Parts: sequence; structure tokens; C-alpha cells
Amino acid sequence: MTALDKIRGFIRQYPGADIFRDFHVDYTDQIPANGGVFPSGLMETSRTRDILGNVTTVNQYNFGLYYVFEKSPGDDTGAAENADWVMDFQEWVQSASALGFAPVFGDVPESEKITAQNGVLYGADEEGTAMYMVQLTVTFIKKYEVKNEWLT
Repeated sequence: MTALDKIRGFIRQYPGADIFRDFHVDYTDQIPANGGVFPSGLMETSRTRDILGNVTTVNQYNFGLYYVFEKSPGDDTGAAENADWVMDFQEWVQSASALGFAPVFGDVPESEKITAQNGVLYGADEEGTAMYMVQLTVTFIKKYEVKNEWLT
């Protein structure tokens, strides 16, 4: 299973994810109840090597979760409901990660962390839709051991 498959499956576990009629990769349209996850790839944040040549890396995957809700211009009630969804989703990600219910991406599951931050209204239009975005970050450790055949 790829990292993208894992994060999409994780997002779908959120109790509020039932609002998504469609959920895409690298795409979302301006129709309410649509969402999309946008992967931005792997980033290595640190690397250490032991005396045997084995390597441990700390890595991050970064994803943007975009979703389109109904939001009429000047509608404070709808805006508050959307903002509540954003904050609830972020809190759910934190609790799922802290309690070990998040998917595993690396070799040291107990050190992994998934965060959802920077939830923001990305844009709104006069037709009554608004796009929101949350940044998801997965931090994990990978271990690479030197194989004997590599030494000869």
C-alpha cells in the first residue's frame, strides 16, 4: 500500500468524512461536498549512520487536503459550521495519531506522528462555495541496514 493510499484511507476514517460526495487525488472542483488530497512528496529531515554503516532517516510526507463546502457570501452560520469542521478534523487527526490509531509509514511505529495544521479558508466565490485547506504532515523513521552482499 502506498503512502497516498494510507493517507486517503486515514482521512476516510474521520467521522465527518461522510460529507464528501467525491474525493480525488490532485484535483477538486467547485461543486460542494468535493475534496481532494494533494501529495507533495517525501522530505528527509535528518540522517544518521552507525559504525556498521546502517542508516536511520527521519522523513516527512506532506499532503494538502482541500475540500469545497457551501458558503454564501456574508453567511456567518455556514462559515462557522465549516470552520468547526476544519478544527474538529484537525483535533481528530491529533487524537488518532497520539493514541496510535493512525497508519504506519516507517519502521518505528511508536515514534510516528501525523499532524493536521494550518486549516484555512483558501478561497470563496459569489456562487456560494468556499474551498478550505488543511496541511497534513506525517513524520516517521526509516532504517536501512547494510547487507553483506553490498560489502563485497
